[in-house]
Amino acid sequence: MAKDAPPSPSQLAYLGPAGTFTEQALLTQPDLAALDHVLASSISDVLRRVSTGEALLGFVAIENSIEGSVNITQDTLTFEADLLIQREVVIPVQLNLLVPSGTSLSDVQRVVSFPHAIAQCRGWLREHLPDADIDASNSTADAARRIAEGDDAHVAAIAPGRAAEVYGLEVLAEDIEDHPENETRFVLVAADGIPAPTGHDKTSLVVFQRADRPGSLLGILQEFAARSINLTRLESRPTKQGLGDYCFLMDLEGHVADELVTDCLRNLHMKHGRVKFMGSYPAAG
Repeated sequence: MAKDAPPSPSQLAYLGPAGTFTEQALLTQPDLAALDHVLASSISDVLRRVSTGEALLGFVAIENSIEGSVNITQDTLTFEADLLIQREVVIPVQLNLLVPSGTSLSDVQRVVSFPHAIAQCRGWLREHLPDADIDASNSTADAARRIAEGDDAHVAAIAPGRAAEVYGLEVLAEDIEDHPENETRFVLVAADGIPAPTGHDKTSLVVFQRADRPGSLLGILQEFAARSINLTRLESRPTKQGLGDYCFLMDLEGHVADELVTDCLRNLHMKHGRVKFMGSYPAAG
């Protein structure tokens, strides 16, 4: 008896529902937009699907110019998933207050959105809706969908304009983010593969220092300085193994195929501790 073929993995997973900033960023990439998509319920779910082979690629937010790192993405890639970054995409972030048709600002008693979006609108909310309750959702578009499917005219969502179109909501206030230069960085991840060097590349890694002692960070940084390698990001994150135990997340200019970068990573591992390579990929812009 013939057996059914196992289901093929989805091509690309990203945070749903329809109308998220993630979707907006993904649609700026024609090759990614043309793939088969699966909408995941959370960033963790996106990365889990790629790790287990349910999806070949994942597309997630990793950093915001105002609020910094998206910790769930950084921590999952650092501590749980062995995935490699294939590409980065940076888009401007414009946030709007969305409401059911006919709702005025004075009607709004509760605001729902993704925590990063709420944080990016603190000043506007303080000035215009100081008494409103604030609730978190899995994504900006999830907040819009919940309002559209509900019947409460006193609830608003902070979300992109695309979500208003998708869910039939009204834009009550536009561009309510506190900083108009707001940008979010997204990354494409896969279980394996390193894109070929382009001459305009970035490498991401994590250094787990062998011992926390005076000058340990300086010693790590000197490896880059000695080779004139520029760091574009340096961030410490707790290792989850004890108070005060931190690792260092780094982005640098260059590709792992570059001799200087390879030599630097080798010396970091030999002298300073474990190095987790998280990918070399074309830099945005």
